[in-house]
Amino acid sequence: MPKILITGATGFAGKHLIQALKALKTAAKSRLDIYGTCFPDRPAPSDNNLSFLDIRSEEEVKSIIRRLKPDWVFHLAAVSNVGYSWKNKTETLEINIIGTNNLLEAIRLFSPQARILFVSSSDVYKFDKNKKQVVSEKAPLEIKSPYAYSKLAAEMLCKFYVEVEGLDVVIARPFPHTGPGQSEQFVCSDWAGQIAGIEAGKKPPAIKVGNLEVVTDYCDVRDVVKAYILLLKKGKKGQVYNISSGRPISLKDILNILIKEARVKEAIKIKKDPTRLRKLD
Repeated sequence: MPKILITGATGFAGKHLIQALKALKTAAKSRLDIYGTCFPDRPAPSDNNLSFLDIRSEEEVKSIIRRLKPDWVFHLAAVSNVGYSWKNKTETLEINIIGTNNLLEAIRLFSPQARILFVSSSDVYKFDKNKKQVVSEKAPLEIKSPYAYSKLAAEMLCKFYVEVEGLDVVIARPFPHTGPGQSEQFVCSDWAGQIAGIEAGKKPPAIKVGNLEVVTDYCDVRDVVKAYILLLKKGKKGQVYNISSGRPISLKDILNILIKEARVKEAIKIKKDPTRLRKLD
């Protein structure tokens, strides 16, 4: 079995990816070496397979790749929140673009046989809010946030390293996904957290929301990380793959599901919060 490196291993999807890989290891009854990077928190002294890494540091990235020489690389380390990207544009570009370049260059130098999965985003697509769309990998692209720009630019870097430097990179464009352990910077976990606060009597019985009319595709993160593994096994070098359920759902419907499960649903009010609106939805 391959030696695996996961950048951003302690993030939301990274934690679920590790569990999925461990389950694979158990099912196959074989050896599987899994290593990860974390930032900004440092690993526990007892966790020898986890390394602190600021991916913006060219030398730190080279040091880890030189030491591990991984066979599989899941590149998850990124600024992944659109709202955060508007407030922290420089940090978003440095981590998502320069960080990706640092990783690809280090792999070219010290582990050129590695197979790499770059996790981009469905945010790079151009959407027409006035009509329903089937969004294939060949759909038009559009830059509508610093986050989307950073992911599209990093995709171009990946294609350069495939076509010019000969690296083996597969690109994933996951649609929104949610699940246990997601940061409250994201809408589903934000609303769940607000409801939990109301149930505990720590917050008034009102949920603050942005635009509820947005319709998109949502997946469970545990399904998404299984798709990541399948793409590293079977995806074609240099190709782009959507990861989605194929079923549209509105944010209003998601909110209604959460309220239906609440113990205090009769008391909950919905309040529009202008600060939660995106410039483009």
